[in-house]
Amino acid sequence: MKTIQVQELVQQFQLEVLAGSNQLDRSIMKARVYRPGLEFVGYFDFFPQQHIQILGRKEITYLHGLTEEERNHHIGNIVKYHPPCFIVTAGQDGLKYLKKYCDEECIPLLRTTESTAAFIGKLDHYLLKVLAPEQAIHGVCMNVSGIGILIRGKSGVGKSETAHTLIRRGHRLVADDIIVLKKLSQHTLLGTHNEKTKEFLALRSVGLVNVVRLYGRRAFQEETRISLDIELTRWRDNDLNNDLDLEPQFVEYMGVNIPHVEIQLQPGRDVAGLIEAACNNWYLKQQGYSAMEDFMKRLDMN
Repeated sequence: MKTIQVQELVQQFQLEVLAGSNQLDRSIMKARVYRPGLEFVGYFDFFPQQHIQILGRKEITYLHGLTEEERNHHIGNIVKYHPPCFIVTAGQDGLKYLKKYCDEECIPLLRTTESTAAFIGKLDHYLLKVLAPEQAIHGVCMNVSGIGILIRGKSGVGKSETAHTLIRRGHRLVADDIIVLKKLSQHTLLGTHNEKTKEFLALRSVGLVNVVRLYGRRAFQEETRISLDIELTRWRDNDLNNDLDLEPQFVEYMGVNIPHVEIQLQPGRDVAGLIEAACNNWYLKQQGYSAMEDFMKRLDMN
């Protein structure tokens, strides 16, 4: 299971450390933050103790309104579960009692000036990506007309050369050679690079090229949601290559099914153009239009 340290959050979001400065190496392994509510009145049956605890205006105002004895009791009940850290939002102060308990229990207490809703949105988004399950595969990841695709195939089949043609047509490279896939949900797969290969494209007979230096910032983007898996294969003479009634095919990555298209290669075929057509056809299907269904309706009319 992937983890990050509290220190990474402090640096990423420029958080102020109020307590537990010597405990910033504590691990975070859950992607969603939590705002304690029922826990302040003693209900802990479903308390997600491994999640970051956010204390917004509602929580801090409630605590300020308690007597010292009540406040110490409620806070003491929560800190004994040792969550990774507490983060106070909206720059709220008067937190002496919180500092006391966090120091005693060695729990980092952090603070941000951002509003609760805005900060939770940013933090959840960040944690979802950095803690997402990952898988590295071989191929090229592109964004074609706003649609994230994987281009796969055996070594030497022409994946990078096809990607270069697509870049020259105005599309964007995400990763070449090593693609890092991140599973954000049961239906969402994100494709990105591994930092080392960022912006680079390896072309046989030419060598390594930096697409940003060659074609400008428009030629590259950091990540893309994967919508289509395209496999480049050698032409097979005995296949029924003009079969139009194709059954939908899928390929699975970490439990996420991605629509799959196979494009057979042959001299003279515009592979980049076929990939553009496959992407546009996928988009039309998402809008509810099927060329095959439309064609069959016309046949039925006759």
